[in-house]
Amino acid sequence: MASVPDMVKKPPTRIAVIFPGQGSQVVGMTSELAEIYPEILDTFTEASAALGEDLWAICQNEEKINQTQYTQPALLTASIAIWRILKQKITTAPCYLAGHSLGEYSALCAAEVISLADAVKLVHKRGQLMQEAVVGVDTAMAAVLGLEDNRVENLCEQATEHVEGAIVGAANFNSPGQVVISGNAAGVNAVIDKVQNTGKKSIPLKVSVPSHCALMEPASSALAEILAEIKFDQATIPVIQNRHARVESSAVGIKQALTEQLSQPVLWSKTMQELADKQINILIECGSGNVLSNLAKRQAQPITSYPTDKPARLDKLMEVLS
Repeated sequence: MASVPDMVKKPPTRIAVIFPGQGSQVVGMTSELAEIYPEILDTFTEASAALGEDLWAICQNEEKINQTQYTQPALLTASIAIWRILKQKITTAPCYLAGHSLGEYSALCAAEVISLADAVKLVHKRGQLMQEAVVGVDTAMAAVLGLEDNRVENLCEQATEHVEGAIVGAANFNSPGQVVISGNAAGVNAVIDKVQNTGKKSIPLKVSVPSHCALMEPASSALAEILAEIKFDQATIPVIQNRHARVESSAVGIKQALTEQLSQPVLWSKTMQELADKQINILIECGSGNVLSNLAKRQAQPITSYPTDKPARLDKLMEVLS
């Protein structure tokens, strides 16, 4: 008699937590969670005391929440507030953390590399440096859809070489077929024109600073000096950083990656591939919105991702993990 085949074993749950960056902010973010979880307001109170600004009030103010120097600490605080809830609710420890651009600071704070007090002050200053770097410069960013990464890079190189005064480069490699470009208006508009000639689509982005391009080099140099004065501890959970899509093990390496990240592209697709290669099978988006969860669907090896910024979404995650 033939033996009954063994039951197919379910692979072990391997979790990574990912933290969103600038652009995910919305007025009133985490307000619904705050009605249920005291950790939200407690975290905002702690961060506000460190920064000397009422971050909860800023989250209710549409004008202020979209100013880079306020957006960054507000988003980081929202992410850490949700992280504190997650730590109490999930029983399977995350294998890795990662954050998109600004979200990398949230990841490092969650990994206890840097304290919340230091983190909010650091990203507040980062936002100020970014604003100061482009005073008087007409800047722009745009998402290019449907072109391969190297094609977008080539278009940026052509614009820089052939359009007078143009500064433009690839800023975010978000997913296959989605690359964000950044620079001055002359450079970005030149690339947009070239994209139109290919029959593909580009979408101008409403941003106050052009992140991850050569225009940020002065801010990057100033940030390096600030980072040198801040104590970084050993990570309790490995953090895959944007610069090279890898874990940096030393404080020096982490700080160097943060410094270079400001003027170099975010390798998000490579980060997602790195997580897939490490057999991660659940992503938890820890922060405002679901931008990263949507990007996760478009990767070469998609990983199911769960946003957590509302009670219903958090409840769905807990059902999956139960």
